[in-house]
Amino acid sequence: MRKPIFVKVFGGYAVVILAFGALIAWLSFATIRRHYERTLAQELQYQARALSLNVLPMFESGKAPELDAFLKKLAPDLHARVTVIDDQGLVLADSEKDPARMENHRYRPEVTEALEGKVGQSLRHSVTVEEDMLYVGLPLEKDGRVIGVLRMSLFMRDVEVLRRSLTRTIGRAVLLTALAALLLALLFSLHFTRPIRKLTGAARQVAAGRFETRVTILNRDEFRELGAAFNSMTGEVQRLFGEVTRQKEELTQMIASIREGLVVLDRDGRIALANASFKTLIEENRPEGKFHWEVIRKPKIQEFIERAMGGNGLFTEEVQIEDRHFLCTAGSLSGPGGLIITFHDLTDLKKVEAIKKDFIVNASHELRTPLSAIMGAMETLDESGSCDDRATLDILKRHVERLKAIVDDLLKLSELEDKGLRLELEDVDLRLAAEAALKLFAARIKEKNLAVEVRAPADLPALKADPYQIEQMFINLIDNAVKYTERGGIKIGLKAGPEEFTIDVEDTGPGLGAEHLPRIFERFYVADKSRSRKLGGTGLGLAIVKHIAQLHGGTVSVESVEGDGTTFTVRLPRPN
Repeated sequence: MRKPIFVKVFGGYAVVILAFGALIAWLSFATIRRHYERTLAQELQYQARALSLNVLPMFESGKAPELDAFLKKLAPDLHARVTVIDDQGLVLADSEKDPARMENHRYRPEVTEALEGKVGQSLRHSVTVEEDMLYVGLPLEKDGRVIGVLRMSLFMRDVEVLRRSLTRTIGRAVLLTALAALLLALLFSLHFTRPIRKLTGAARQVAAGRFETRVTILNRDEFRELGAAFNSMTGEVQRLFGEVTRQKEELTQMIASIREGLVVLDRDGRIALANASFKTLIEENRPEGKFHWEVIRKPKIQEFIERAMGGNGLFTEEVQIEDRHFLCTAGSLSGPGGLIITFHDLTDLKKVEAIKKDFIVNASHELRTPLSAIMGAMETLDESGSCDDRATLDILKRHVERLKAIVDDLLKLSELEDKGLRLELEDVDLRLAAEAALKLFAARIKEKNLAVEVRAPADLPALKADPYQIEQMFINLIDNAVKYTERGGIKIGLKAGPEEFTIDVEDTGPGLGAEHLPRIFERFYVADKSRSRKLGGTGLGLAIVKHIAQLHGGTVSVESVEGDGTTFTVRLPRPN
């Protein structure tokens, strides 16, 4: 249960005041009681000493009856009871009772002390008179020896009446003082907690969204500094909230204007934010606050989201939904977690790509027949010798051969890009595949006097792959190396790791500039166009290598320094 700070402060003061009041009253009562007892005891002692001058002669003469009569006669003037006791505890005389009927007092505390030569004192309930009494015993001495005791006693009822009167007076004083202190504590508590109540109320208003709230603290203490800090804080919060609101509005407008679908999921899979394009995609107008599996009815999207939420980092995947294609990208959100997913519509791009591919395939097929006819006609002219312009015939023949190579590579690339292509997987000896490809270039290698080295461990295991595609990959890589290497040599490195095979084809050619490396595997891209045309290159060989590697689940990369050769590296996964 919540306790207000006022209750705690005032309650604390009240407890302290009441505790100290009770303590002061108790100490006062005890002190007064002890003071009265001590004062009465001294008065009784003084009376006993004065009375002993008359009692001692009669006590020594053994006149007990005369002594008893003397004490009874003197009692009204003394306002105290007087008892004379011999050294054996026998009562000889008493101012109020018959000594003969009184019991032996030898072992009464005050008598025992007096017989030892000291002034005895005791406060107790008297069995004889059945009241509380204060006793003082004075030793009676003769020749330095205690021969008896003169005991004075006083009823405590009079003292109790006086004590109760004083107690009431002191109690009233303590009560009035405590009430005054409580009133002061109440005023102080109210004064102390007033700034806190102001700050609490202002904080509630700020929490409710009223950031213009300010407080005025009149105290000249830390509360004024706290109030100033609170006002400064609320001003800054107001400024920041305005800025955040503006940024949120801008962000909302930006998200709404994005044509791509966008959705933000929290760590639990609930949709926190979605733009209009995503809502159109999933055919849901109000998906916010719902779990993604409640509103997304596209299995392909669900599968992608589940994979993305199960991992970390950036996920990119092409997803086909009916006749539409989307490039889906999912990234993890820092802080509270979750995902931000975008859906880029590739449908139109795919259509253009399909049209382009169909055009290239159809054009390549259509060009094959006339090219074959032209090549046949040129070979006939060459063999018959009917053409006198041999130079022109050689130029025509070379360009027709280059054009045929381009057509063949285009058809090969289209075949590799066909998603329906099935690989014929067999055990492939990479060393034999590399050596078989090298034989096709033996004449050109010998012509350029190039050194060729195939490095592979003796226990190199077989690779599970399509032998025709692997051989084509080696042919294109070696062709590229031989074509651009004029001196030095070519090194082919083959390695098998625990998870992948690595194929390195290194040459000592002119190398490539850094600006060419990101695009070297694009179709028709050549670093030196004039040299490529002179050497009969098509610009498709490395693109074919890239597609062959991807078909086998691998990758291809290049490292090169201009003027210092080039190394192509193919990594193919090793089946478990």
